[in-house]
Amino acid sequence: MTRVLYELAAADPDRRFSPFYWRIRLALEHKGLAFEGRPWRFTQTEALAFSGSDKVPVLVEDGRPIAESSVIAAHLEAAYPDRPSLFGGDAGEALTRFHVAWTDQVLHPALVPLLLLPIHRHLAEADRAYFRRSREARFGKPLEAVCPDEDAQRVTVRRTLSPVRAVLRAQPFLGGQAPLYADYAVMGAFLWAHAVGGPDLLEPDDPVEGWRKRMLGRMGEGSRALTFG
Repeated sequence: MTRVLYELAAADPDRRFSPFYWRIRLALEHKGLAFEGRPWRFTQTEALAFSGSDKVPVLVEDGRPIAESSVIAAHLEAAYPDRPSLFGGDAGEALTRFHVAWTDQVLHPALVPLLLLPIHRHLAEADRAYFRRSREARFGKPLEAVCPDEDAQRVTVRRTLSPVRAVLRAQPFLGGQAPLYADYAVMGAFLWAHAVGGPDLLEPDDPVEGWRKRMLGRMGEGSRALTFG
């Protein structure tokens, strides 16, 4: 079976940075499924027209496109039940919806002000114009004005991570003794920040930083090369 994962890339094709793409790359590695990562950029909408989606991630299995990270994760779990579970059963899958919603609706908004300018710096010229126009329309102000106090915003991010920190004081991963898709949803946010050269987010003694390092240690060589190469 052939698998292609379309992945949001900066001007450097090896700089892949979408948090939603990272969830699926880590999920594929968790399942032990081989795939080809294919770079895609904001202004290449025609390259995804076949999928019915205008954004990544899009996974193509033997010519069949599957779009949207939660849909792809559910597909992988259902299609490959003989491989390690992403959720740890039906109850775990239901609980994971909370982790994903919290990441999307709470953690990501806390991170965005810190990442807009780093993302913009790494984009190809055509993508920079699109990114600035679309994000300034969304925020109603210049990119440079979205985060007037970086230090204060880092404090906000650390405060936002309080529930994650509380869990990780009791166990090594959000999934328990080993990572599950809940870990990949949250880790995708950190890989997003790192891939665009965002600011340091955590103190060295933060339990979340310990978890982040454990997650990095478990990533496949291909993922580490894309993020830190």
